[in-house]
Amino acid sequence: MRVLVTGGCGFIGSALVRRLVADGAEVLNVDCLTYAGLPQNVASVADRPGYRFLKADICDKAAMADAFADFRPDAVMHLAAESHVDRSIDGPGAFIRTNVTGTEVLLECALDHWRGLDEAARAAFRFLHVSTDEVYGALPGEGHFREGDPYRPTSPYAASKAGADHLVRAFHATYRLPVLITNCGNNYGPFQFPEKLVPVIILNALAGETLPVYGRGENVRDWIHVDDHVAALLRVLDAGRPGETYLVGARGERRNIDLVRAICAVLDETPEARHRPHADLIRFVGDRPGHDFRYAIDPAKIERELGWRPARAFEAGIAATVRWYLDNRDWIGAVHDRRRLGSAA
Repeated sequence: MRVLVTGGCGFIGSALVRRLVADGAEVLNVDCLTYAGLPQNVASVADRPGYRFLKADICDKAAMADAFADFRPDAVMHLAAESHVDRSIDGPGAFIRTNVTGTEVLLECALDHWRGLDEAARAAFRFLHVSTDEVYGALPGEGHFREGDPYRPTSPYAASKAGADHLVRAFHATYRLPVLITNCGNNYGPFQFPEKLVPVIILNALAGETLPVYGRGENVRDWIHVDDHVAALLRVLDAGRPGETYLVGARGERRNIDLVRAICAVLDETPEARHRPHADLIRFVGDRPGHDFRYAIDPAKIERELGWRPARAFEAGIAATVRWYLDNRDWIGAVHDRRRLGSAA
């Protein structure tokens, strides 16, 4: 299978690329290598015969058209996106450009490519758009997101992803392009760029620095290990019905403060720990604008229709993630200077 992956040097994208190559797929990884796109994330597969890399911007229609014509993919897995909510608050324009315009460019190129395939290849082709649960806005104290819920994005990031979702659905309704959409909760795991909560807490704790937590840490997120998310994406690509949306979640709701304390507890038990108890480093900071209180996903549809379930319990996944950061100091060094580029300041 020939799979064109966008954003394959990012956190989730690189996990997907590593899995696809390991499974024997031919992969074209299209990434423009912004601050969070790291070639080190795919170094383990970079020399494999089935792997290709193209440094290009998904908003560059000529480059994308050439990529489709040269590689002739059987499927597109679209993960390239600006994804940090804080950065979207300070500079929404970049999010509209990449997440909305970039998605539209890819859809046009995919449509042209799909129309040129023979009947069997057209029937097999898929365009999988990877999105976020943040498009649904905030939940009240109870309940869970479901596929048919209305969109109520509250940040520029969430609004840009909502716009992209609507474009993908429009290309299916208007042109019958065989698309799939997934909306997932918060991911954690190895190779996550240190602007997101889990790596920020791990790396700050290792350095003995303040562990910043918005508000009082009461906001709730639904956490899933990145490898479980990747397994879900591959299952949707293989068996999902064109035009359908699948919510991906591991039933892993945690308050932010509980997540931070769990990481601290794991670090307290490691031989490398130098700042025990790490929870003493926690500091509550001013909340960000429009901070949705709670996200939680009902994954019943993907469980029922596609038979997918996560393989990792939250506690084991967090412990393994902390261990990975402890064991991969070279990677941490490689991203150290880029952390400034990823700050919201």
